[in-house]
Amino acid sequence: MLAGLCGICLYYLLENIALTYTMASNVGVIISVAPFFTAILSRLFLKSEGKLRANFFIGFVVAMAGALLISFNGSRMELNPAGDVLAVMAAFVWACYSILTRKISSFGYPVILTTRRTFFYGILFMIPALFLFDFEMGLERFADMAHLLNILYLGLGASALCFVTWNLAVKVLGAVKTSVYIYMVPVITVVSSVLILEEPVTRVSVMGTLLAVAGLFLSEYNGKGSGNSE
Repeated sequence: MLAGLCGICLYYLLENIALTYTMASNVGVIISVAPFFTAILSRLFLKSEGKLRANFFIGFVVAMAGALLISFNGSRMELNPAGDVLAVMAAFVWACYSILTRKISSFGYPVILTTRRTFFYGILFMIPALFLFDFEMGLERFADMAHLLNILYLGLGASALCFVTWNLAVKVLGAVKTSVYIYMVPVITVVSSVLILEEPVTRVSVMGTLLAVAGLFLSEYNGKGSGNSE
């Protein structure tokens, strides 16, 4: 129930509401602090994750610098307190979800089973939020192929497949080591924008990509040397 509340209900609500108050680039960078929150929470609640060494924090700083370069790519950063704070809260609840998922995995239940139940409780907690926003059922909108394909992608790809693979990774690697791969999200975004949207490659984006990848390797090196028995 707690995993559904954090990872499904609160995370999606906070992130999407944040996007209505601040720029997507701000949210993209702020969400990248989730591994830092995950590391702190793991030290408090998951002793099996091992100690955190300096390499993890150095990697975090390097990766965040890369995310900043990629997200803003020469444009000016604008702070929007309401949206930015909501994005920080989203990063924190995602870290809580990762810790809870790691704890759930220790019970030995199948990943698909736990993911399904997590989504059930997440949707259950989401229902009261429908009355706070301008929600309308409007099933006729699915007659539009663009709307239908978008929902199928978000439901099957970005939700079902991603959560199952994430939960499986947390079970195998641990919460901290899995969370640092969030640093690759801006990198994949750059590559996708070039291949799909045919956006130009800039020196800033290349530099940001290199820093993000370097930050990932630094953090992973720390994880491998931290004495984690997994």
